[in-house]
Amino acid sequence: MAIASVQQLTKVYGQANSDVCVHALRGIDLDFLEGESVAIRGASGSGKSTLMNLLGCLDRPTSGRYLIGGIDVSRLDDDQLSDIRGQRIGFVFQNFNLIPQLTVLENLEIPLFYQGWSARERHARAAQLAEMVELKDRAHHRPTELSGGQQQRAAIARSLINDPLLILADEPTGNLDSATGEMILQIFDTLHDQGRTIVMVTHDTRVADRCDRLITLSDGLVVDDRRNGAGQ
Repeated sequence: MAIASVQQLTKVYGQANSDVCVHALRGIDLDFLEGESVAIRGASGSGKSTLMNLLGCLDRPTSGRYLIGGIDVSRLDDDQLSDIRGQRIGFVFQNFNLIPQLTVLENLEIPLFYQGWSARERHARAAQLAEMVELKDRAHHRPTELSGGQQQRAAIARSLINDPLLILADEPTGNLDSATGEMILQIFDTLHDQGRTIVMVTHDTRVADRCDRLITLSDGLVVDDRRNGAGQ
């Protein structure tokens, strides 16, 4: 079953028929299946970031359709897109994107605040996820008091706070040393084993080799889409 699907998706930056027109995506078709882990790779300018922004409802396609959880989000307004992001998608960024003034628990609670959860419910859910990523003893620390690996674990916990259909990770080990990156990948392995659907942009062979599926983009096109026999 497809959790998310893009159909003839295009994204053009600039004015059509202009010298500054950039065709970032050129009519791609992809299905992301429930419970699979997918690595997306390609050279700079291949369309990886554009695709992730569209999958994350951070941008709109120029043409084509994007369905997540059976809902066509391609033409939703800003408020509707915000609702989809808050309820169906979890984000993990290379730079963690934690709010420095807030503690780990407060960072985790923020998405639930905007969804109208009570303070007690927010705290209980945040504490549960902090413990899951082994940050229980750091839950009241701010990001500047954490190591890079601890910040990324907090970011992963935050991505799960809304029990999303789809987890999007942009170079999740890019700012980490090898040992710490391995710890983060083990968390993703566990989430995959639990049936989570995970899509990662990565240049890291270690990450790509652990995924079920490898998609390669070039000049806005899918040039390779294969199952990875070594994926977990």
